[in-house]
Amino acid sequence: MITKRIIPCLDVRDGRVVKGVNFEGLSDVSSPVELGRYYSECGADELVFYDITASHERRALFTDVLREVASTIFIPLTVGGGINSLDDFDRVLKCGADKVSVNSGAIKNPNLIYDAAKRYGDQCVVLSVDAKRVGDSYRVFARGGREDTGLDAIEWIRRGVDMGAGEIVLNSIDTDGVRRGFDIEMLRAVTAVVDVPVIASGGAGSAEDFVRLFCELPDVDAGLAASIFHFGEVKISELKALLAEAGIPVRI
Repeated sequence: MITKRIIPCLDVRDGRVVKGVNFEGLSDVSSPVELGRYYSECGADELVFYDITASHERRALFTDVLREVASTIFIPLTVGGGINSLDDFDRVLKCGADKVSVNSGAIKNPNLIYDAAKRYGDQCVVLSVDAKRVGDSYRVFARGGREDTGLDAIEWIRRGVDMGAGEIVLNSIDTDGVRRGFDIEMLRAVTAVVDVPVIASGGAGSAEDFVRLFCELPDVDAGLAASIFHFGEVKISELKALLAEAGIPVRI
């Protein structure tokens, strides 16, 4: 049986880990190198590193901090932020990333997904989608949640998988940082239309939120969170013990 993954997320701005609510009001948390090492040692299954202002500031992702993080951890590393070309994929992978997450860059050039999957393999290409309810639909937002693209999120994700994305990170802007649980409704809509791993992001406020996520949506492969791990409110070892007690397969 495939185990469910628990993934801490480092949202990095100017070389520091930050966290906000609904993508706003960012505050400083810690060093990404220190946090990365901590999560690698305490049972995290993977680590996600996002340079969250790279796309908004229209610049390349910071590689010095990334290289240092990659050299200190022993778990798979997914990296995103400012990924707009195959050269960006190549640069990030050479810094130590195992997978590359593309968001705004793929919206501007959907062929980037196909080209990257062809060159590096589907398993290397992660399509990250920031989605929000607009009326009766889910809409894709770009540039760190600042720009409504007009794209239907479900159709965009389906298209991304068809073009070669090997994994989806679905981040609900509505629930991001609010700590009232994952967006079960949105996740259910996505898992119904794709057959690649889906990572739930946005909204975790307690260990019980992960239990609910995997119990209600067994097709979701992983749960991603930031602040509840960064501030020690939920310890990964204790979370995994709780999941195991609930009959959810995890790597202890």
